[in-house]
Amino acid sequence: MSDAVDLTLTYAVHAALRRELAHLDRVTTAVDRDPRQVLATATGWTLFKKALHAHHTAQDDALWPSLRQNLAGRPKDLALLEVMEAEHAALTPVIDAIDAVLTDPGAGPLRLGQLADALTRGLAGHLEHEEETALPLVQRELTAEQWRHFSRVQAHHIDRDAPLLLPWLLDGADPPTAAGLLARLPAHAYTACTTRWIPEYAVLDRWNPGTTP
Repeated sequence: MSDAVDLTLTYAVHAALRRELAHLDRVTTAVDRDPRQVLATATGWTLFKKALHAHHTAQDDALWPSLRQNLAGRPKDLALLEVMEAEHAALTPVIDAIDAVLTDPGAGPLRLGQLADALTRGLAGHLEHEEETALPLVQRELTAEQWRHFSRVQAHHIDRDAPLLLPWLLDGADPPTAAGLLARLPAHAYTACTTRWIPEYAVLDRWNPGTTP
């Protein structure tokens, strides 16, 4: 097992995604307002999509390819990586379908609820599958340099939206995890995150209409 592969950030992302799925379920099962109108203007939905895209794109671009190189001649493990990528790809059309419902006057809340359920089942199942099978493989087989490369690619995907995605990631994290993640930031990003980004994020009503990311 490689001590250089620290999965703290990965598990923090997974926890945040599961947190947002719970919010999505609450919004799409509400009976006191039209969930399509809520979701269409909810900052939470936008942030969820940005975070999921950044996380999965970094894995598809830099994590699975590096791991595939190390697993040459091991068809069972290589097949697992194919499954990981397929599970990523299967989520995209569901998200696109949800966005289509939000702009279709003829689509009802029932359809939105069905799609939200499909997204929740698909993503929750994928996260569990990844944690049980792929992440132990990553920790055993990836080299320190390969992990640094993946970390750089992941940081690149997060960078543009860091003022929102970093506080989003820290939201609800336990104190040791939050402190550890903050400690990894460059000094300028640490200062910005703790003095501006987190306070600005704290006033967002992410899953109610009218707030803008």
